[in-house]
Amino acid sequence: MLQPPLRILHLYVSPGHNYFGFHGKPPGENPTLDVPEVRCVPGRGIEGDRFFDYKDDYKGQITFFDDAVYRRLCADLNVHDKPPAAFRRNVVCAGVDLETLYGRDFEVQGVVFRGREECRPCYWMDQSFGPGAEKALRGRGGLRAEIVSAGVLRVDPTAA
Repeated sequence: MLQPPLRILHLYVSPGHNYFGFHGKPPGENPTLDVPEVRCVPGRGIEGDRFFDYKDDYKGQITFFDDAVYRRLCADLNVHDKPPAAFRRNVVCAGVDLETLYGRDFEVQGVVFRGREECRPCYWMDQSFGPGAEKALRGRGGLRAEIVSAGVLRVDPTAA
């Protein structure tokens, strides 16, 4: 079992969709909540998140996003007023290249995940973060994963 040196900097959940299913309409206004911990339920998702019990075998039960990508995007697009919550990924982390987890089982804080695929950016990224974000995130949009074992993820206390 791969145990990457992954540090959790932020955990986000949202009770509803803002972009998913809103094509051709204005985005939704559901908050993205920065929380200290999340409960992971195998095959179902994160309790309290919009994708919890979304559908069987859903590839994005939990999503990961690299803080280094966020910081580089801020610099490259000269955006300094948007938090990483703008990307609507669940786990903002540091310490691992998320691409190395595609197709692999890995463990973080005692919870096992199966890396499924890139969390591809969509056109909403330009609106939620800034012009050019969708293009800049191609190939670096994060990781969609399946939750294999139950457990709780917590923000690294040294992340503040």
